[in-house]
Amino acid sequence: MKAYWKYLLLLVGISFIATSCFNDLETTPIDPDEVTGEDVFKDLSGYTGLLAKLYAGLAVSGQQGPAGQADIQGIDEGFGQYLRALWYHQELATDEAVIAWNDQTIQDFHQQDWTSGDAFIFAFYSRIFYQISVCNEFLRQTEEGKLNERGISAGDQAIIQTYRAEARFLRALSYWHALDHFRNVPFVTEDDIVGAFFPEQIQAPDLYNYIESELLEIESQMTPARQAEYGRADQGAAWMLLAKLYLNAEVYTDKPAYTECIEFCQRIIDAGYTLEPEHGNLFRTDNDQSDEIIFSIPFDGIDTRTWGGTTFIVRAGIGGEMNAVQDFGVESGWGGTRVTSALVNKFPAVASEEGGGFIVMPAPEPDPEEDELVQIFVPGNFVGWSPANAPALTSPEDDMVYEGYLFFPESNTQFKITPERSFTGNYGDDDADGVLDLNGENILVEEAGYYRLRVDLNDLTYTLDRTEWGLIGSATADGWDSDQDMTYDIDEQAWVIETNLVSGAIKFRANDAWDLNYGDDAADAILDEAGADIMIASNGNYRIKLFLSGAVFTYSVELTSSDQRGTFFTEGQTLEIADIAQFTEGYASTKFRNVSREGTPGSSQVHVDVDFPLFRLADTYLMYAEAVVRNGSGGSIGTAVEYVNRVLTRAYGDTAGNISASDLDLPFLLDERARELFWEAQRRTDLVRFGQFSDGDYRWPWKGGEPEGVSVSDHFDVYPIPAADLGANPNLQQNRGY
Repeated sequence: MKAYWKYLLLLVGISFIATSCFNDLETTPIDPDEVTGEDVFKDLSGYTGLLAKLYAGLAVSGQQGPAGQADIQGIDEGFGQYLRALWYHQELATDEAVIAWNDQTIQDFHQQDWTSGDAFIFAFYSRIFYQISVCNEFLRQTEEGKLNERGISAGDQAIIQTYRAEARFLRALSYWHALDHFRNVPFVTEDDIVGAFFPEQIQAPDLYNYIESELLEIESQMTPARQAEYGRADQGAAWMLLAKLYLNAEVYTDKPAYTECIEFCQRIIDAGYTLEPEHGNLFRTDNDQSDEIIFSIPFDGIDTRTWGGTTFIVRAGIGGEMNAVQDFGVESGWGGTRVTSALVNKFPAVASEEGGGFIVMPAPEPDPEEDELVQIFVPGNFVGWSPANAPALTSPEDDMVYEGYLFFPESNTQFKITPERSFTGNYGDDDADGVLDLNGENILVEEAGYYRLRVDLNDLTYTLDRTEWGLIGSATADGWDSDQDMTYDIDEQAWVIETNLVSGAIKFRANDAWDLNYGDDAADAILDEAGADIMIASNGNYRIKLFLSGAVFTYSVELTSSDQRGTFFTEGQTLEIADIAQFTEGYASTKFRNVSREGTPGSSQVHVDVDFPLFRLADTYLMYAEAVVRNGSGGSIGTAVEYVNRVLTRAYGDTAGNISASDLDLPFLLDERARELFWEAQRRTDLVRFGQFSDGDYRWPWKGGEPEGVSVSDHFDVYPIPAADLGANPNLQQNRGY
C-alpha cells in the first residue's frame, strides 16, 4: 500500500441497506455495540476513516485480513473480493486466461456456459452492490444538514465536499462495472429510504446517462489531476472513467460517443501523466512511484491482507518449475492461472518455440561425399592457386550445369575451372568470350566484388555476373518499391543487414532488379531462385544474413529487438492446452511479481505489495487511437499513430515495432490492447466492444468447451442477474437468454 492512507478500515455501526433483498446475504457492520454514529462522526477523522473504507472496498473483503468479520456474509472472502471477482469475469472468460482449479463452477467462465445460479457471478454482483450501498450511506451521512447538526466546521465541510465527490466517483465506478457486466440492474442512490424495499430495475441506456451525469457533475469538485494523495481518485480518474464509458457507449446504448471519448482521453494526456520507462515496473511492489498510473487499487502485504487482489494474481499464476521465492517474492504458488496460445501467438517471438518462426537459422551445409554432391572447382590467385582450397560450384540437377558465388577481394583476379581438385583437364578462356577452352588462358576479373558464376559443361560456356544484394518486401521500410542494401561480411562469408521490419514478407534480390532473386518455397531456410516470399511474423529489429558461398544457398533471420511485454514462463510448459486442469499445459504469465524494480522482495511472502493499475496512460493512448479509427471527431490519425508508437517504442526499447497510419486499424488495436493490457481486467470488455467475445469469428482454445474453440450465443456478452436476487425482487427481469 506504500503511501496509501493508513486509516482504520472501519465500517461504522450503521445498518446499510443492500440494493436488493438477498435471501441469505447480510451486510455486517463492525461491532455495532461499540462503535456508534456519534463516535464516528464527531469530527473530520470519522469521515476520513469512512471514506477510507470506501476505497478499501476495492481491496479487502472485511474488517480484518485476510478473512474474518466479512463485509458480506455468505460470500467467500477470497473469490468474493472485488478485484479478484472483477478479474475472474474479465479474464477467465477470454483468450487471456485459464485456471486449473475445479472449484464449483469456475470452469464455466472459459467455456462460456455459465448460468444465473453461478456462485462466482453472484459473489461479484453482491460485491458491486455492497460497494454502491456503502457509498450511498457515506453520501447520506455527509449531507449538509447532518454536518451542520453535528457542528462540523465550515473548513472541514469544504474538505468533506471533496470526499463526497470521491464517493460519487467510486459509486460511478461500481455502477459502471454493473452496467458493463450485467446491463439492466437494480438502482439505488442516497435519496432512497434506508430499509427493506424492492429497488427498481434501471435500463442500460438510463444507467449510462446517470453515470455520465454523475461524473460530469463531480469533475470540478475533485482534486486536480495528479494532485491527489496516492490511491485516491482525482479529476484524471474521473476523466478516465468517462472515456471508458464513452468508448463503450455504442455497446450500452446503441449510440456512439467516440468524439467524447477522444475529448476526455486528450484531457488525460494533457494533464502530464508520463509512460513508465520500463513496462514491467508497472507490476512490481514499487509501482506507486510510476507517473503513468492514473488510478490504482493499492495493496500491502502487511496492512492489506487478502486472498484476492494482486495476491491472487501473483500466487495463482505460479506453479510447475517456476521459482516462487526467488523470482516472485512469495512463499509458494497456487498452480492455477495460465494463458492460452491465442494470446501467446500475439507475441510471435515467444510463440516461435512452438513454430512461430521468429528465428530461422541457416540450413546445415551438406557433406559433399555423404550427400554425393556433383561439383567442379575454381582455383585462382584469390586462394593462392591451390585446387585443394578452391571453392566449389554445384550441379543440383546433376545435368553438367554448375553454379555458385565467389568473392574476389581485389581487382584483376584470375581463376580457372577444374573438374577435380587438381589442374588436370582445367578450363580457361583464350578469347575472353565466355567460351571455355581446355587448358586455356586464366579468366580475368578486373573489378573486385561478389560474383555469380554459372558453368555449362554441356556446351563449355560460362557467365560471370557481379552482384550486390538487398532485402525487399512488405516487411521492409520501403515495401516492395526499393531494396534495403545489404553489406558483405568477409569473415562470415555472408551478406548482412540489421533493420527494423514489420509483420509481412521479404525476399532477397540482386542489383536492385528482379532478374535474380531468392525466396523459400518450403520455409526450410534453403533458398529457391524466384521462390516464395519469406514471412516475417512480428514487428522488430532483425539481423538477417544471406549465405551464398556454400553448396546450398541459405539465410538466417534473427530477431534482435522484440516486444518485451510477452512475459511468459515456458520451461516445462506446453504452448497448447490439452487438459486445462494441468498447470504445466499453457504458458504461465510472469507479468505481476511481488518484488521491486530492483528485485527486492515485498514486505510479506504471503500477501503481496503490488498495487493494481486500474487506469493508466498507455490504455488512454490506445483508447484515443481506437476512437479516432472509429471515426470520432476532434482527433487525428497522425496523432493516434504517434500515441500508439509511444506505447510500442517502450515495448520494443526502440522504434522497431512502430507502425504507420496504414497499419492502424481495428484488428491491430484489438491485438495491441491484449499485448499491452493482458491480465489487467480489460479483455472481456474489449472483445465485446469488437464483437468478438461470443459469436464473433475469433475463437481461442477451449472457448465454448472445445479444444479448438467454438462460437457461443451472443447472450453471453452479458452476465445474468443472479437467480437469488431475481427471486427476491419482483421488480427485476432477467437478461435475454438466461
